Amino acid sequence: MLMNDENIGGVHWSFWAISIVALIWNVMGGINFVMQMNADAVAAMPETHRAIIDSRPGWATGGFAIAVFGGALGCILLLLRKSAAFYLFIASLLGVIVAMIHTLGVATSSNNFSPFEIVLMILMPLVVAVFLIWYAKQAERKGWIS
Repeated sequence: MLMNDENIGGVHWSFWAISIVALIWNVMGGINFVMQMNADAVAAMPETHRAIIDSRPGWATGGFAIAVFGGALGCILLLLRKSAAFYLFIASLLGVIVAMIHTLGVATSSNNFSPFEIVLMILMPLVVAVFLIWYAKQAERKGWIS
């Protein structure tokens, strides 16, 4: 197959680009999770971020872990063209929702959060998680994953 074709490996080139960008997003979330388990790294973070981390209960930490690691595994399955990615993306969205319940509570109780921080920490993870569920279903309908 020639590189100027729209398909690479039987799927549109955009599938690979979206899957790789989504994997990078989720790996960055995993790195963020690991950093938040390190007291020295947390101490170097802005006060607003420390407020979320220091007050985060175990159930919210668990949700955060499911969100980022479920999303990363889902992206790996997507790259392997496995339809099980869809179910990991659903688990990831549920993890995002659980983690965001706590984050939203802390963010709205403080006036120190900028609109950018609220969008980055709350809205973006939700949008990405919902998009990945939708995208996996579209990829399955197009026969790109099975």
